[in-house]
Amino acid sequence: MPRFDRAIPPGGEGKITLQVKTASYQGKITRGAKVYSNDPRSQIETISIGVFVRVSIRVSPRSVNFRGEAGQTFTKTVNIRSGLKKPLSIEPTAFDLDKKVQYRIESIQEGKNFRVVFTNIPGSAETYRGFLKLKTNYTEKPIITIPVRGKFNPN
Repeated sequence: MPRFDRAIPPGGEGKITLQVKTASYQGKITRGAKVYSNDPRSQIETISIGVFVRVSIRVSPRSVNFRGEAGQTFTKTVNIRSGLKKPLSIEPTAFDLDKKVQYRIESIQEGKNFRVVFTNIPGSAETYRGFLKLKTNYTEKPIITIPVRGKFNPN
């Protein structure tokens, strides 16, 4: 939400404050705003702000989406990487799609980098949605929830 001085005298200076809420974001974020003025030479100016949000645990992508025709099999991968210097451990605590999707957790770099591989179980035309919850040893992010969706059309 921008805050700014409403009136600035000719030749004067003003202040514009841009605030970026970074909750639920990770990595590079860029936001912009347009500044309108009554200056005939420059009625619209664009300003932007860019930040890199460091998180304790980076999940990429943050969700899994299966789309296709009934009977098809797809595999999707989610990478989980520690953003802190201490070792990370993860363990599954809840998964509500065990009849629709299989998953396995692979350690890529012990205590630092993991891969969760999801594979749909081929079946009939249907739509489903659920999640995998992982417990971590980080107090900064004790639970990771990965949403999983599937939409399979008749062939």
